[in-house]
Amino acid sequence: MTGNIEIGSIITGKVTGIQPYGAFVAIDENTQGLVHISEITHGYVRDIHDHLKVGDEVKVKVLSVDEEAGKIGLSIKATEEAPAPQRVKKPRRRQAAAIIPDSENQQGFNTLKEKLQEWIDQSQREDLIKK
Repeated sequence: MTGNIEIGSIITGKVTGIQPYGAFVAIDENTQGLVHISEITHGYVRDIHDHLKVGDEVKVKVLSVDEEAGKIGLSIKATEEAPAPQRVKKPRRRQAAAIIPDSENQQGFNTLKEKLQEWIDQSQREDLIKK
C-alpha cells in the first residue's frame, strides 16, 4: 500500500474529504492520508473550510506511516515557512508623582491618626446625627 511513501517526503495531493478533525488527501489513486486540523496551517484553525475545500491541490509532508493500520499522517504547515513572531508592545509603567507635603495648605492623603480626632468630633455633633 505505502511502499513508495517515505516519512519526510513532500508530495502533492488532492483534498478528497473534510471532517471537523482534519482533511483527507489522496496521494495517488490508491493511497490516502489525513492532515490533522493542527497540521493545516500555522496558528489556530477554527474551521477547516476556511482554509481548504474538496478538490484543492495541496503540498503535504509525510509525518508518519502506519503500515498495519493503513494510516498516513500528513502536514500542510510543515511545507510552509513559519510566520515571524509578532512583537507585542507592553505598556510602559508610569511613575507616580511625588507628593510634597505643604504644612500650611495640606492637600493629598492624610494619615488616619490625623483624621481620627476630627471624625470623633463629627460623630458627637448633634446637627450631623440623623434622627
